Amino acid sequence: MKNNTQVYVKNSLEAAKTYCKAFGVEITLEMKNDNETAYEHCELSANGEGFLAISEAQNPCDVDFVHKMKWETMTFNVFEMGTEDRVRRAFDVLRDGGVVVEPIHELPWSKCCATVIDKYGVCWWIAI
Repeated sequence: MKNNTQVYVKNSLEAAKTYCKAFGVEITLEMKNDNETAYEHCELSANGEGFLAISEAQNPCDVDFVHKMKWETMTFNVFEMGTEDRVRRAFDVLRDGGVVVEPIHELPWSKCCATVIDKYGVCWWIAI
């Protein structure tokens, strides 16, 4: 059995580019809508392994409300990122237009981690 994660966001084409920049992943499969303005399905991979699927949300999400309330309904945990620099790069990309829930800090189980809700309303916990 396998489980893969997928996000439904507005501005899915932009979101895919943002996540590629944040995590150093690449688009390995793209299926756009008829007028090529959004993804019906997009897959991002790291070193040939599936990382995240993205699709355009059909219903609106009040991202301003999510940011204001720092609403975490689901968090994507990206860990074993290797270096503090990679965590900081992802943090800087994800917080642009987003909201920081927990700034970069140290925990007993991670010397460098943070929680951010990005501008699409997706919550990320990132760590070495």
